[in-house]
Order: sequence, then structure tokens, then C-alpha cells
Amino acid sequence: MSERVSRYIKQQGMVSDGDEILLAVSGGPDSVCMLYIMHKLSCEMGFSLRLAHLNHSLRGEESERDAAYVAELAAALGVPLCQQKVSVKAYQAEHHLSTEEAAREMRYAFLCRTAAEYGSAAVAVGHTTDDNIETVMLHLVRGSGTRGLQGLRPVLNRTVAGEGCLRVIRPLLGLSRAETQNYCCEAGLSPVQDVTNQSTDLLRNRIRLEVLPMLRGINPAFEETILRTAFIAGEEMALLDEVTSQMKAELVIRQDNVLMIEKIEMQRLHPALKRNLLRQMLEELLGGLKDIEARHIESIIQTLDKPAGRRIDLPYKLVFQVDYEHYLLGWEIDELCPYPPFQGEYRLGVGTETILDGWTVKTEVLPSPVGLDLSESTLVAYLDMDKAGSDLAVRTRTEGDQFQPLGMEEAKSLKEFMIDNKIPRSWRARVPLLFSGAEILWLVGYRIGQSAKVDENTRRVLRVEFKLQN
Repeated sequence: MSERVSRYIKQQGMVSDGDEILLAVSGGPDSVCMLYIMHKLSCEMGFSLRLAHLNHSLRGEESERDAAYVAELAAALGVPLCQQKVSVKAYQAEHHLSTEEAAREMRYAFLCRTAAEYGSAAVAVGHTTDDNIETVMLHLVRGSGTRGLQGLRPVLNRTVAGEGCLRVIRPLLGLSRAETQNYCCEAGLSPVQDVTNQSTDLLRNRIRLEVLPMLRGINPAFEETILRTAFIAGEEMALLDEVTSQMKAELVIRQDNVLMIEKIEMQRLHPALKRNLLRQMLEELLGGLKDIEARHIESIIQTLDKPAGRRIDLPYKLVFQVDYEHYLLGWEIDELCPYPPFQGEYRLGVGTETILDGWTVKTEVLPSPVGLDLSESTLVAYLDMDKAGSDLAVRTRTEGDQFQPLGMEEAKSLKEFMIDNKIPRSWRARVPLLFSGAEILWLVGYRIGQSAKVDENTRRVLRVEFKLQN
């Protein structure tokens, strides 16, 4: 088994000569097996060890027993040990987490701090193929998407909120749980047993104790099938991540707490690249993907073709918002209003270009409505020239403005229309309005008015284009 672990470590590039590896040892069979194998290999492969044990204080005397047992192992092998005792229950209540989530967060925070304090190159955890299979099934049940099929990775960089980045290695990922237990038995070791592993209150335990045995009855080679699927998914996701990272570096711009990408660039991407790019953007902002589910990504995807101003609220008060020319993801997005501020009223000539504060407005008359590209841009409008007239002006909203949007039989308050169309409050005073006399012909970027729509009787078309100045 030591030779198998040695080959796996070398194959995955887990350890370099001279590294210190921090071993996360709970006292159970998997971590004890890892400790003894890694202790043997440390001399052969030229790395050193340090042990880490976190007492979660969840099982009273059993938790104290586990901590004492790990201390005995460290002393027997002459390996330095870092221990800490915490209250998972208190942390759980403060952060409104499940016991399992709270314990995991506190454990990885402890490991990250300890690795940073002693300069450890990586933290080794004792996950086995059984853990990998259970993780894949857990991800499928929770709906984590294709990415969840890859299960546990041999090596990963894990971002720990408030602590930094932690390099995690899994040297036993090629061994089964039965093999680690046999190793301990044959070596005369007596690892501790966590009785909570037999409780079906936890979803992972229910999968291990109830679901997997049933699936083995259907397909005796079920484990091999899952592991093969996880391996293929991992290889494909690694390639997708590499390609996406290159694209992200080229396309995504960060401004304070907001990530921006041009709409036209995003719309050109394959759906798989869109999803992965959004995932990487979320991960950059949050430092991880905790509480981000496939449904959040899909809700953003379904919003990409919505008009400017549409927004989605995400976990941790993140917001995704559609702009005229960009998609925005982050916090305090309203402060990045795309509309330049301007005041006063501007007269527009027909067949001319007019410079406003931050805008260039071009008007031209087309001799026929045939062949109009109505999907050209949200900043281009086509109106019936004879209905619109030549008395054109641009201003922003004023109190009491009324607007009859295209397709509606009656006018409504402009304020009500802006609210219904989810135009952010901070944007509304900047949205240009195209007028003819007292009639709103176009709420720029959103909707033209009913009064000047192009129909079967239209002879001449007035094309109006707003361009943002650089």
C-alpha cells in the first residue's frame, strides 16, 4: 500500500523534496493509515511532517479521547503536533449553519492558519475512493451540475474565507476504506471510531449506509462506474477551466467590487463557457462557491437577453445586472450607472448629429420601412417620421411625465413604467427621453412610444441612434 500511495503522490505531483506536509489527523482509520504511510514515505521522498488535530467538542468525552489518541500517535512517531479545541455548536448558532457545515468551515480555517504559521507546503487529508463515490452521489442529489460529477480532486487550492488559500492533497484517494481499515488492523493500530458515522440523520451517511448498498445490488460494479465517470469529468473540467481562465483574463474587467464583461463578447460564447465564466467570476468575488448552486448560474443565463436594468439578487447580497453594453456582477452596482448625467433640454435636428453630455445622437430619415433591423441595438429606435415630426428634443424625466409604451392602449406614469421594468432607482434620473412636443417618443434603451410606431402605413422612417461617448 505504501508503494501504491508513493506512485500516486508522484503521479499527481503532490509533494516536492524539502516540503513540510501538514497531516489532518482525526484519529479514525483513514487518517491514521495516512499518518503511518506518509511517515514511512517522508524519509524515502524527502519531505517532513507535522500533525494537526481540531477538537470540535461535539461528542463530549469521545472528542477528548480522540485528541488524546492523536497526541499519543504524534509522540510515538516523534512528529510535531498542533492541536486546538473549538466549539462548533457556538459557531453553528452564530452563522446559521448545519453542524456538518460549521465543523468543516472551522476545520479548514484551523488548517489554513496552521499551515500559514509553520510554512507547510500543503495539507494532507485522508479521503479515500469511498469518500469520492459518496461525494459524487451527494453532489448529484443536491444538483451541483456537471462539475459535481468530478468528485474529490487529488490536488486543489481551496480558498478559506478570511484566512487565505490552502493547498490540499489527498494521498489516499486511490485506496478504499476497507484497505485503510485492514492496514490499521495488520499494523496493530487501534484507531478511534466516530459513532456519528452510523447516524442516518446526515445525508452523506444515508447515502453510504442506504443508497450505495442498493445501487450495488443493481450493479455490482457501480463504484468503478462512478469513479470512471468522476475521472473523465475531472479531466474535462480541468480543460474547460483552463480555457475559461484565459478568456476571463481577456474579457472581464474589474472595477472596485464589480466585474464587467461586454454583452457582445458574452453572447458569442458557447453556453458551457458562459456558465463556467460566470462560475469563475462568482468565485473571484466570493473567494469560493459556498451556497452558489447550479440554479443561480441558470437564473443568470436566462437573464442575458433581457433589457438593460434587469437584475438578479444572489447569495451574499451579490447582484447580477444587465447594462446597455455590459453585464455587471458584484456589489454596489448602482454606483456604476452606465448613463452619463446631463441636465437641461436639447433640440435635435433631423439628419444631423447632436452632442449631448456624454452622448452623441444621430438622426436620419430612411425612405422605406423595408428591411429594418429592429434587433440592431437597444440604443437605436425606428419611428414613423410623419407621426414623430421634426420638433424633436431630448431631456431626462420630470415629475408627472406620462408615457404610452408600444403595445399599450393607454398612457401610464413614467415612474410606474420604470418601476415595472426594474430600472434601478439611481439610473432613472439619467435615462434620456426623446420628445416631440409634449409626447414621449422613446425611453432610450427600453421602449418606444405607441404614438410613433412603424406600421403598414408608414412611408418614411426616422432612425435615431444614441452613442455613449468614450
